[in-house]
Amino acid sequence: MRTPPHNTPLRPIATSAINTPLWERCMKFETARACVIGAFIGLGLAAAPQASHADWLRAESERFIVYSEGSERSLRDYVQKLEIFDRVMQYKSGIPISTTPPRKLPIYLVSGRPGLLKINPNSGDITVGTYFAADEDIFAAAVRTSNSDGVSGQDVLMHEYAHHFMLGNSPGAYPAWFVEGFAEYYMTAAIDVNKNEVLLGGYNANRAYWIMQEDWIPLDILLKSRPDEVRRESQRATYYPIAWLLTHWFFSDPARLQQFQAYLTDVSQGGDSVEAMQRATGMSLDQLRAALRRYTRVRLTGNRIQGQFPTADITVTRLPRSANDLLLINQRMKLGVPEDDRAAVNQEVTRLAARHGEDPFALLVAGHAGLRLGDAPAGERALLRLIEIEPDNVEALQLLAEDRLKKTRETDDEDEALTFRREARDYLARAYAAASNDYRTLMLMTEMRQGQSSYPNDNDMLAMGLTLDRAPQLASVRFNYASALTEKGDRAEAIAVLRPLANNPHGGGASKAAVRMIAALEAGGALPDLSDDEIAPQISQTEPEAPTPEGASPNAPAS
Repeated sequence: MRTPPHNTPLRPIATSAINTPLWERCMKFETARACVIGAFIGLGLAAAPQASHADWLRAESERFIVYSEGSERSLRDYVQKLEIFDRVMQYKSGIPISTTPPRKLPIYLVSGRPGLLKINPNSGDITVGTYFAADEDIFAAAVRTSNSDGVSGQDVLMHEYAHHFMLGNSPGAYPAWFVEGFAEYYMTAAIDVNKNEVLLGGYNANRAYWIMQEDWIPLDILLKSRPDEVRRESQRATYYPIAWLLTHWFFSDPARLQQFQAYLTDVSQGGDSVEAMQRATGMSLDQLRAALRRYTRVRLTGNRIQGQFPTADITVTRLPRSANDLLLINQRMKLGVPEDDRAAVNQEVTRLAARHGEDPFALLVAGHAGLRLGDAPAGERALLRLIEIEPDNVEALQLLAEDRLKKTRETDDEDEALTFRREARDYLARAYAAASNDYRTLMLMTEMRQGQSSYPNDNDMLAMGLTLDRAPQLASVRFNYASALTEKGDRAEAIAVLRPLANNPHGGGASKAAVRMIAALEAGGALPDLSDDEIAPQISQTEPEAPTPEGASPNAPAS
């Protein structure tokens, strides 16, 4: 279900093929590295001057909400390019360009790795960006600059946004290699606002190096496996490069693109991925591998998309000083804090929030910490005070409703449980009136109904359908909806809801659980119980650039 389209067309669009001598330039790895990093810097903030103060800015556009400590000008430029990138993906995917998303994606741009660690203490040493899908929020975080290996937070962000876009806009369930190949293909987009053009089909220097220098992952393993299922290190290193190459090969030729569509249709109807590939291309895997090898030795065909891209309507506001202390740690709490760390995090939030008195954001984060991390009375006091100041604060109302639902489950007193449920319902009604499009409110409304004798009724199914429309990236949303559909006897639709999650390369335990659920549904059995690990938040930590193999020189000529 989509909100009504509005008139923000991309006018007019011209697409032309460009023959780019990628592999001639890739003869020297460092030359390729410099070229690709230059393209990524074109996406925005990497080389932008920084503001003299550290206040956070919030930029909101049609599709994005971007938080940054950088200058307002660079932030506006960055968001404009994000909007263009999204429109180009819509255009290339056959989606009406005027279609607006049911939810804007929040992005947090930080100055360095310490900022990522404030959100996710488990960020890897070379991580420059991460995508998070949790019940409380779906968002991305990226470093504004490149790391010491030249890996850019911007290319990572584009990769992860491509995943977000695919889950939100493509109803089909795609094989894992193409989910990654699609993201790899689009993440190198070079956007030139002055020329009103976008170049697609560029390469990532590290991926190019692995294609030219090393043995490839066998195509049968690539076609059938998610990245986390590949055991051999050398094969894992070439999973993303070959996924990109195969995607590029298909996308570069109209006849091959038709073959690719036939392959996807075959797989979506239950065909074996390897056999479907051979049927669609008319090649054995050895012949396909040879064709891809030949493809690396010619001028690769990219796409130049030109048009009068509309200027995005961007509103920039300066956040209160409390955001300097509390913005990122609040995002951390949305992901869940391990029990051993809860007391320390709660103390830190309490100390920082106290600096800002009755600042609304400080009250929100203090309330969030209190309810989540162990001091529930203090958390409730902060949130109740906040809704006195801001009666329509949706996050505060959601947190209070969630707290009442928790108390409903924990009490043995029926009258007390009824009181808590009524309070939860009142808070959710206020939250829904303030923002009817918020997926979190819809999720809590469904949770409140679970266990009732009439659940799931038609209103429950409508609410879950709306929630899936607004948060298709969430595993818990798909699990709940699929379970309700199964209870209603619609097993085929339940399987369709679970398929994208089952094929998600970064779904972790949730993807494996979806596979088990689909197997049970196809066999006509009962759905399996899910563990906490299987429904935990999904963290798509930046796929690290595969390192240059030991003993090999990145400047060695390509063979």
